[in-house]
Amino acid sequence: MRSRLLIALAIVLGNVILWCQTSPHPGVSPTQQVWTWDQVKEQFQLNNTTLLASKLNIDELKAQEITAHLRPNPDFTLTADGTQISPSHGVWQPFAGTFVSPGVSYLFERRNKRGLRYEAARQGTAIGAAQSSDTERTLLFNLRTAFVGTLQAKAVLRLAHDNIEYYDKILKVSRDRFQAGDIARIDLDRLELQRLQYESDLQNAEVNLRTTKINLLALLDDRRPVDSFDVDGAFDFRDDLLPLDDYRKEALDARPDLRAALLTVKQAETNYKLAEADGSTDPTVGVWFTHNGSFNNPDALNTIGASVSIPLRIFDRNQGEKLRTKIDISRNEKLRQGVETQVYSDVDSAYATLNSNINLLKPYKRQYLEQAVRVRDTVFFSYQHGGASLLDFLNAESEYRSVELNYVNLVGSYLTAAAQINQAVGREVIQ
Repeated sequence: MRSRLLIALAIVLGNVILWCQTSPHPGVSPTQQVWTWDQVKEQFQLNNTTLLASKLNIDELKAQEITAHLRPNPDFTLTADGTQISPSHGVWQPFAGTFVSPGVSYLFERRNKRGLRYEAARQGTAIGAAQSSDTERTLLFNLRTAFVGTLQAKAVLRLAHDNIEYYDKILKVSRDRFQAGDIARIDLDRLELQRLQYESDLQNAEVNLRTTKINLLALLDDRRPVDSFDVDGAFDFRDDLLPLDDYRKEALDARPDLRAALLTVKQAETNYKLAEADGSTDPTVGVWFTHNGSFNNPDALNTIGASVSIPLRIFDRNQGEKLRTKIDISRNEKLRQGVETQVYSDVDSAYATLNSNINLLKPYKRQYLEQAVRVRDTVFFSYQHGGASLLDFLNAESEYRSVELNYVNLVGSYLTAAAQINQAVGREVIQ
């Protein structure tokens, strides 16, 4: 019995050990999904409510095209009168001599009014589609900024982890030196107090990462727990910028707000043509059939007739709408010119910001990062051997942390500026 109990206990302990070895580390969710930029953008296009609402507006405009393309409805009239009492018998005979006249009339539109209305509606749909694309352009910039912010927060968190791990190694060496009587108690206390700064950096980095993830999930309209979500992407810079004129030309072809402005000018021209057409006369043609039971002449009981109604456009010839739509063409052309100027301004500003970030990042990667590591390690070695003071070492460590953090923030600024130039151009020209 005892041997069976021992075997069962061994099996349980073995399963516990196996679970401990295979279970995830604390803080890491086994179901955490890691998304790339393309996956984040796809999820955004599927779920973002603002973007979906703007696309529904296009469907509404297409429905208005149906209305604009409809023909006028014909009119049907029915007249009945003349019910009489028979004079020969003195008895009321319903409908014996009733006058019945059904008729149909139809308005004929001249000068292609229906075609112009349909063309204006189609142009309105195209404008709505361009405006929806412009909304998506702005929202994608916000999304890209949030995505970059998450990558930057992750980089800062990695840096904070590396710094505190390195500093803990220094503290271990310093405690050994203190035990050996190589350094004073006050120096060890100052080193241990300095660790508070690294702990603070680590906590702030963790909070900032969670906050940026929450903001990104809000843009995705995703309500999953933040611990089950993560992103991954290249956190680095490239210095192979194209000439400014190339980005300007791309923007003129790709910017949806400029395309919407151009289409608005064309729609204004169509509206002017429609106003001119609406000033013309549209005849209404009618036909009817008449049955008059009160006629003594049997050949006059059933008759047919026709009419043409032509409005006399003496006073109202749609003068006000003609003038308004003509002025509207000039107004929209001015607005188009303003949008084109804004396109150039956006591209030039984004290009200057991006180029400035590249110029700042180059010396960091070429020189400053390596120098900061070398200075820190050299001063620490000198401090260990009595060749440098504690203050010198703390300053060198602070300078290293500052250089590394500045580099991470500059890379984040570069990626944000790259997103800004993508927004200014209207498509992703820099990945």
